Order: sequence, then structure tokens, then C-alpha cells
Amino acid sequence: MEAIDRSSDLTQRGVRGVIAEAAFDYRITTELFHWRKAVVYDDLPYDFLLEDAEGAVRVQVKMQRRKDHRPMFAREGYRRLPANMYVVETQRTRKGEHVETGADTRPYRFGEFDILAVSMHPSTGNWNDFMFTVADWLLPRPEDESLLLKFQPVSRTPSLDWTNDFDECVRWWRSGYKKRLSLNL
Repeated sequence: MEAIDRSSDLTQRGVRGVIAEAAFDYRITTELFHWRKAVVYDDLPYDFLLEDAEGAVRVQVKMQRRKDHRPMFAREGYRRLPANMYVVETQRTRKGEHVETGADTRPYRFGEFDILAVSMHPSTGNWNDFMFTVADWLLPRPEDESLLLKFQPVSRTPSLDWTNDFDECVRWWRSGYKKRLSLNL
């Protein structure tokens, strides 16, 4: 634990991300009795593939972002985001470039996963607390609307965009309803 405490912010975020994935696996997937967890191989843009009688759902797990050892607020990511919401960073940790085009490979593209699960541990102190939203509702980058905005606002409590109920989020996603996260909370 001391080694982790002395490590860089990037290393600590990585460790916390691994713990968030384990918490999702232990807390969420074990309570989803009508779901089956498929094994995910390779470096896919999602962390979990869950299947029920209606089909598969791809879930990406991220940590609520921290800044200076406290929860980071959305406005600190981008001034246009709400001051009363937290933030999650929706890009890959590793840096890379596409071999042929030289494009940055850190950003996620819309369509690479279906549900975003955000560990709310930084604000609640509980590894079992998650908020969920439909990935297609996330905000796009202004310069390329096929890519997810780096910082996304996360509601502190359930709302019309965020829920703490995985099954409810899956129902939202399966409804096919199209919208973007609200910035007027």
C-alpha cells in the first residue's frame, strides 16, 4: 500500500480503475441473476459483456475523477459543464496513434460500448456505489462528433440521464431513445 501511495497520479488512477472494475464485477454482476457474464478477451473498448434473454450489453467501467484528493466537479473539466455535477474521464489511459492515420487512439468512439458505469467511490467512499447512463447519450467532442468528449458530467443522484439501477439503464438503452446528457441540472 505504501508503494501505491508513493506512486504517480496516473498509477494511482490505474489501480483505482482496476478496483472499480472488481467492485462492479463483485457488486453488480453477482446481483444480476437473469444476466450471464461472458468472458472478455483482448483490449476491447468495454470491460464487461453481459447477456440476458434479450441479448448482449457492452459495459465500460470508469472511475469518477478526483482532483487534489477530492471529487472533481464537472465545471473543472469544462466551464460549460454544470457546477453541481461530478465528472468522469471517458478516454483510454494509454496513449497511442493509429498506424495508418496517426490519429489519437485514446478517445472512445460512439458505438464502442452500450452502457457507461461510473464508480462513485471518490464522492461516497463506497466502492459499491455506481451510476449508469446510456453511452449514446454522452456528449460528443466539438471537433469530431464521432468521439466522446473527454470529460462527461455525472449526476450525484438518479436523474433522467443517470441511474443507480443497472436494469433501468439497460431498459433506457434498449428503448433506442436518442438524446444527449442534460447540462441544465
